[in-house]
Amino acid sequence: MMKSVSERFLTYIKQPTTSDENSSSVPSTKQQLLFGDFLVKECQAIGLADASMDRHGYVMATLPATDPNAPTIGFIAHMDTSPDTKGNGIMPHIVHHYDGETIRLNGISLSPDEFPELNNYIGDTLITTDGTTLLGADDKAGIAEILSATEYLITHPEIPHGKIRIAFTPDEEIGAGADHFDVKKFGADFAYTLDGGKIGELEYENFNAAQAVIHIKGRSVHPGTAKNIMQNAALIGTEIASLLPEKEIPSKTEGYEGFFHLCSFEGNVSEATLTYIIRDFNSETFAHRKNLIQLIVERKNIQYPNAITLELKDQYYNMASKIADCMEIVDLAKQAMEACGITPIVQPIRGGTDGARLSFMGLPCPNLFAGGHNFHGPYEYIPVSSMEKAVEMIVKIAELSCGVDFQKKL
Repeated sequence: MMKSVSERFLTYIKQPTTSDENSSSVPSTKQQLLFGDFLVKECQAIGLADASMDRHGYVMATLPATDPNAPTIGFIAHMDTSPDTKGNGIMPHIVHHYDGETIRLNGISLSPDEFPELNNYIGDTLITTDGTTLLGADDKAGIAEILSATEYLITHPEIPHGKIRIAFTPDEEIGAGADHFDVKKFGADFAYTLDGGKIGELEYENFNAAQAVIHIKGRSVHPGTAKNIMQNAALIGTEIASLLPEKEIPSKTEGYEGFFHLCSFEGNVSEATLTYIIRDFNSETFAHRKNLIQLIVERKNIQYPNAITLELKDQYYNMASKIADCMEIVDLAKQAMEACGITPIVQPIRGGTDGARLSFMGLPCPNLFAGGHNFHGPYEYIPVSSMEKAVEMIVKIAELSCGVDFQKKL
């Protein structure tokens, strides 16, 4: 008997898979390997072919084609959860027939006043946290949806589809999800990540991204005799921060607006370090942002000779430039959603996905909704109906792909 997508999801979130950005191992935590082993067995149990996990923790499996002339499609989700919030000991709270009122959890509340999208799910079953951990819908919902959809196709051989490849990746939350992804081995013509938010989301544009780490060397002397001698590294850091546009920060931007985000500031009189991430959709303004931070450091080094160093590195790029030549895969996703009664919400990703990097590695890969809200924290929740619609959408994409004449242009 087939498991429901919610049963799968509730099983998966019990397995802790927090990634660790300070780890040097691949994957970054052993927990992800344990979950990967579990998923290999899940794939085998539902009848997927050649299910395996490689030494880097990437799980792959195949659903053979019923229509050999159809393109090979990939569906991808990530196994790890964000290190931003506790991800072990998850105790989900299930709200049947949500009535539109505030949901009270341990120490916090999910209120429609603060989270108005809750009003869209009155009457639905919601899965929330207990208020002390994240939930893990990012992205164990995507995993549950992909496996439920492939199991449905196995049990309904009358539905035509090409070869389907699935992959579950480690360490997406720390930006390493595509580091060791073997695109050639995966062998898909194109793919979709199931890593989006609310129902209907369809994304093929994302930020260009860079990281800037500014190191400041100060000169510490006794404050009583410091005149014209002391160079306070922490104060120099505040001077640098004040020179960046005050309205171009995450809390004051939206849509296609880029930003500078001060992630951390650690320091004292002797030394200080500022870590920024730089984000922009447009390649020209992205370059301008990087140039600005370089110029600020150069000018401050004139004022404080050789006190400041800058480490600036690109992280990922906007996949729109790669998807532009194969928009039929975006149209396919739109058609599948509409056929399932879902209104597509085409919008840019104010972040990045494995799909962005994979698109630059030769695998065009837009992002689709998984159904969750408020990722990475204790306010996270997911409507069961959204997961069920995601399963329906995956099945329909597989079916409709039989009519797609895909010519890979990357």
